[in-house]
Amino acid sequence: MREISQKLTEKLEKRKENNAFRTLSTNSFCIDFSSNDYIGFSKNKHISERVLEKVHSFQNVNGSTGSRLISGNSSLYQEIEQFLANFHQTESALLFNSGYDANVGFFSSIPQRGDTILYDELVHASIRDGIRLSNANAFGFKHNDLESLKLKFQRAKGDVYIVVESIYSMDGDAANLKEIADFCQENNCYLIVDEAHSTGIYSENGKGFVDFLGLNDIVFARIHTFGKAIGCHGAVVLGTKNLCDYLVNFSRSFIYTTAMPVHSLLTIKESFEELKTTNAIEELKSKIQFFKETIKELDLDKKFIESESPIQCCVLSGNDFVKNIAKKLQENSINIKPILSPTVPKGAERLRFCIHSYNSIEEIQEVCSILKQAIQEFQPEMILESLETVH
Repeated sequence: MREISQKLTEKLEKRKENNAFRTLSTNSFCIDFSSNDYIGFSKNKHISERVLEKVHSFQNVNGSTGSRLISGNSSLYQEIEQFLANFHQTESALLFNSGYDANVGFFSSIPQRGDTILYDELVHASIRDGIRLSNANAFGFKHNDLESLKLKFQRAKGDVYIVVESIYSMDGDAANLKEIADFCQENNCYLIVDEAHSTGIYSENGKGFVDFLGLNDIVFARIHTFGKAIGCHGAVVLGTKNLCDYLVNFSRSFIYTTAMPVHSLLTIKESFEELKTTNAIEELKSKIQFFKETIKELDLDKKFIESESPIQCCVLSGNDFVKNIAKKLQENSINIKPILSPTVPKGAERLRFCIHSYNSIEEIQEVCSILKQAIQEFQPEMILESLETVH
């Protein structure tokens, strides 16, 4: 078997030298402060039981047999898309196999040559990859900085698409959506919001941050993904029927991929049904508040990025330092992963705590206490830089 080239080997070695080498591991920890399963739907017995009851009534349940434009489409697909459109109070909905597929497919096909994409510099890698595949001009603006957006807008030509996340995955903070939506209306821009980390958490029945702010009719497209609070996988683009028709015809990540099987579709449907009755969303809110109160009592709050979401990030500059802190927590059976550069900027390395509805009060107290002890143990003299220097 032929080995990879020398230049690729050198890139791997460079990662190891920088202590940024990634490896895969299985989850053997007892206490979860790492997963995106914010309201426990991935382990929800009511959802799994209802899915198993229904899946047996379908034939060919092991696979969908092809892309949706060939043999993989079904009445179930169309039923769920209509259900999601109704749930989110929008005209049309189009399912994708993942949030990555949705973002790559959307941004590579909708903005045209001569158009302009303006994106928050902290948007997800899947959005950036889609933008790279687009023929449009693209400019990043400073995170949540309306003045920076206005400055970049001066360079815009053609149709202008402005892209933000409702809740940012690596910081946990919210977009200043009202201000950005007002700007889009004033300047006839198309606003696209990635709702990955607000789906299932914000607004009535977890409809998302856009709905929470009452901006449904202003936003051009919402992209909701199901691998976080919804507890399964897949994604949906919400917008007009013409938008979804265009994606069916021109989005390559939709056209050239095998459709999801029945079990996945049923899981999406039953998870959204569960949102209508669950108390997990309110339970999550109370656990987030308790976490924030606990870090404040322990004088740790200034090390955290301000966030009201399940994502609570403790900035600990340096890959070595943050990995040592993570290891200490892991030794206490706590599932927490360090976020290293280059995933985040050098100097902004962090521990990313994901709070869940099922985390107990005792678990939250324990993880915060161990965090404080570990910081004192590994670098007691360290004075963390102001968070203003991170952004």
